[in-house]
Amino acid sequence: MMIGSILEELLDRGHEVTVITNYPRKKPHPNLTEIVIAPIYDFWGKSVKVDSLYDLTEISVHQMLMDFLYPLGLQTAEYAFTRDNVMDFLRNDKSQFDLLLAEQFYQEAYLMLAHKYKVPIVSIGTFGFAQYMGPMMGLMNAWSHVPHEFLPFTDHMSLSQRAYNSFVSSYELLLRSWYYLPEQQAMADKYFSFLPGPLPRLSELERQVSVILLNSYPPLTSTRAKVPGLVQVGGLHIKEPKRLPEDLQTFIDEAKDGVIYFSLGTNLRSADMPPEKLSVILKVFGSMKQRVVWKFEDEGIKNLPPNVLVRNWLPQSDILGHRNVKVFITHGGLLGTQEGVHRAVPMVGIPIYCDQHLNMNKATLGGYAVKLHFPNITEDSFRWALEEVLYNPSYKANVEKVSQIFRDRPVPALDEAIYWIEYVIRYNGAPQLRSAGLDLPWISFALLDVVGLLVVALLVGIFILRRGVSNLLGGKSKRKSKNE
Repeated sequence: MMIGSILEELLDRGHEVTVITNYPRKKPHPNLTEIVIAPIYDFWGKSVKVDSLYDLTEISVHQMLMDFLYPLGLQTAEYAFTRDNVMDFLRNDKSQFDLLLAEQFYQEAYLMLAHKYKVPIVSIGTFGFAQYMGPMMGLMNAWSHVPHEFLPFTDHMSLSQRAYNSFVSSYELLLRSWYYLPEQQAMADKYFSFLPGPLPRLSELERQVSVILLNSYPPLTSTRAKVPGLVQVGGLHIKEPKRLPEDLQTFIDEAKDGVIYFSLGTNLRSADMPPEKLSVILKVFGSMKQRVVWKFEDEGIKNLPPNVLVRNWLPQSDILGHRNVKVFITHGGLLGTQEGVHRAVPMVGIPIYCDQHLNMNKATLGGYAVKLHFPNITEDSFRWALEEVLYNPSYKANVEKVSQIFRDRPVPALDEAIYWIEYVIRYNGAPQLRSAGLDLPWISFALLDVVGLLVVALLVGIFILRRGVSNLLGGKSKRKSKNE
């Protein structure tokens, strides 16, 4: 959704765009060339090593990386390389480009396109800010108050949380450098071997990224130091709400007690929910006087209360823009959280994995959401959460304040994103944005050489002092012995 919004704006402004994509545009455009990856790789069906995505609630950061995200990146990247049309484009295309626009999400091998075409890079962080982006852009991460995106911490951490945050963040950086990037490098070396001369390291290409367009914006993200190349444009996909399909519009318009909207996003299917949890939720919904609109992938669900409408797909942002929607039940995904805040709808959060816990912790800290732990959901806890958000006016008041801050920007988010894309093109990579820290070896970047110098100086000083004291005491001892 984020990349699609950027793509459409680029086309509207007259840019010619070639895109390698899973999702072709519904209508052709004279300025658009698409290399479509088809069929879409079924990562969820083939590679996720859990019985249900709901089980991801309980996995560690190590498992999230090694059993989920790293395989996601490596397998989907290689799958695209095995498509004949993709490889035909990579080998035979002789076009002239001005820029590589790349998603900053586990597809690093494709940065080699910047080497092939000798163009600058702008990447799109659809996932928001990730810890590895700091060093990649010449910035030292502040682990004391910026939590890792997979940890359920706020930016006010205890001593033990700061210690754990530092451990997890450093562990991920090492794992990425020593395991994951070499795997992507091997893939790039294999599939771009037709290019002449030695190929650059992906780590070098990452350091050539001019701008990262981050899917984040205050106050939905932790405040942190940034370099100019880290640009926050979260929410750029949100547009003015449109009228809903007629049956849905009528169902919501006629809800005199309001509407509860429930969606767990694209990958997390409500239809896959454990039967005992599904039964609890249906029972609570049936007892509410509000109407419920639920993104539920099986429209033939049994025992559906009369006040509940289910659809396998729903125009979420437009629904949240309706005045009768009072509560948004969400898994805490980044786009959904942004839409809920933008539309000023208080939330009941049921986070499952990755940054969803962090997003919902931020929401509860801001006073516009109640967070539930999925394995612990009961009829009593689910009903309490809904009634708390429905009938306690502080949640609505708080989300309206946060919504105003989120929408208060010097320029619209999409305009800013396009500005920086065109800026990098105008100035051929915009080297003036680049941090000089990228030119330092990591020991110097982290000031470990200075620390080492101070330690050596301190040790030499202690040694000289001890020798001086020893000589002084030794001289006094000798004079005393002579006198005796």
